[in-house]
Amino acid sequence: MSYLPFLLAVWIFLVGLFGIVRSRNFIHLVVCLSVAQSSTYVLLLSVGYVKGGTAPIFKDVKPGTKAVDPVVQALTLTDIVVSVTVAALLLALAILGKRHAGTMNPEELHPMRG
Repeated sequence: MSYLPFLLAVWIFLVGLFGIVRSRNFIHLVVCLSVAQSSTYVLLLSVGYVKGGTAPIFKDVKPGTKAVDPVVQALTLTDIVVSVTVAALLLALAILGKRHAGTMNPEELHPMRG
């Protein structure tokens, strides 16, 4: 078992987290959040990987043949769809914030008054 994919996932997450913390622009924040979310793709695919495994299609395959887990692949595709939806929602909110406050810098926003 190789720990390289897990270390890669942690490194990608930390790079995205560093970008989120240092962000001075909402668009940059959304991109860094997408980078941090992409670490979960690497993590999920490394968990589902089977060395020497075949595709999870069992037609004309001998019983006992190693195969990768199709559930992990489905979870990865679901994670991609969710991250695109979150990015689209955050970009729409960033555009509305730019229209309302006139800035993309989170530190320059005024507190909401109810």
